[in-house]
Amino acid sequence: MDQSIDSNKIDKSFHFSPLTLEQIRQMHDDFVMKRNWEQFHQPRNILLALIGELGEIAENFQWKPDSYCDNGLTKWTEKERNALADELSDVLIYLIRLSDRCRIDVSKTICKN
Repeated sequence: MDQSIDSNKIDKSFHFSPLTLEQIRQMHDDFVMKRNWEQFHQPRNILLALIGELGEIAENFQWKPDSYCDNGLTKWTEKERNALADELSDVLIYLIRLSDRCRIDVSKTICKN
């Protein structure tokens, strides 16, 4: 049975794992190549997939009150948080794939700004 996450259990020193955008790009490229999906991965196709995944993120928040959506999502169950994590990961993967297909190094651009 899922239980709401206690706000005292939220790690205040949150940080991302050291996985790089380039590692994600390579992992997804390998995934696509093994399935012979490259033919479907033109920038337009990737953009449409990305928009669909953004909609799936929105569905996770759609009927929750503002008070339920605090920093850390402390009132969300583990199941809800995992579902959101899956969709956020999908969006990041598609965003990196779109950058790759457009040959735009977003890491470089981020550092420049």
